[in-house]
Amino acid sequence: MPLIPEEPQIHESAQGPRVTPAAGRTAPTPRPVPGPRSAASPRPGHPGPGPARPAPPAPRPSAAAGKSQPPRKESRSGPQIQLIPAPADGALDAAGEAVDLLLDSGRAPGDILVLSTGELHPWAAHELSFGESAYWAQHDARDDVFYAAAASVERASARPVVVVAVNGGVDDSAAHALPAAVAKASALLIVCGDPERINSAIGAGV
Repeated sequence: MPLIPEEPQIHESAQGPRVTPAAGRTAPTPRPVPGPRSAASPRPGHPGPGPARPAPPAPRPSAAAGKSQPPRKESRSGPQIQLIPAPADGALDAAGEAVDLLLDSGRAPGDILVLSTGELHPWAAHELSFGESAYWAQHDARDDVFYAAAASVERASARPVVVVAVNGGVDDSAAHALPAAVAKASALLIVCGDPERINSAIGAGV
């Protein structure tokens, strides 16, 4: 009889007299029941709230959240890349939704860097009003999600997750920001914007 490793207590029939069979039936013979396992993805690392599988272009960033598949698979040679289609004027909103889902799934705020190629995120614009020194000090503290202009990507340090909102600016800025963002993301890169513009900016589909 095969052994069931690490899960000797999970079958319902081992719960004792508190389990009452349905009326008119006899209780089934206890038998080992293997625990849940994911057939879709291996479990190479520690379970975590991050992304568990690559996702094709899709209108919702559900794969980024990883709610239904907590194990996170870190990339071997680069980050996992996900595209969230959005118009330029909706790219920041899409990036915000992706961040919310990542936080809801358990990602630490300090794991996330958000870049915008056009208009700054309102948080970044507000914090910059107090001076660049105070603004970048928050980046260095790594206590929260940090929002920055894509043009400042070289100054930003690497984080597990980088979200890029392609919300305007010239194509050259996006062409520079996206490869730089890939280098800054150790686990996941989420790009929000027009797929055609993104693909033309980096010279290949994501």
